[in-house]
Amino acid sequence: MERQRQVVSLHWPAVHATVWFDGCCLGNPGPMGAGAVVRTERERKVLSKPFGRGTNNQAEYHGLILALRHALAMGADEVTVQGDSQLVLRQLDGQYAVKAPGLKSLHDEARQLLARFSKVKLAWVPREENSEADQASRDALRQRP
Repeated sequence: MERQRQVVSLHWPAVHATVWFDGCCLGNPGPMGAGAVVRTERERKVLSKPFGRGTNNQAEYHGLILALRHALAMGADEVTVQGDSQLVLRQLDGQYAVKAPGLKSLHDEARQLLARFSKVKLAWVPREENSEADQASRDALRQRP
């Protein structure tokens, strides 16, 4: 009697993360702070990280990168990115070119992180809807880089 092998395909449910990001500077350029909120079904984190001297747009990218790294570390394979930086979001979706040399490597890093998700949605939100990430970025300025 010949035994038949049955192949079973396992599909794990997708883990979706919603991230909010922001960045700020004391002066422009000046000391930078990055903030992010990362939420999945199981977990929620508020993140603050200081950076050295740079521009407000660089700080925004640092906030996004911080959020994406933590979403991946939390096991997310789908992400909704929300932020109030139209520049960053439009550069990421190709509407705006990245002209500033100080943004190119940050943009590239953000794109590489986004490529690790199976599904990505980028959404601009008004500043009032990004207040927790905004506060986290300002809190980061009180920390030492």
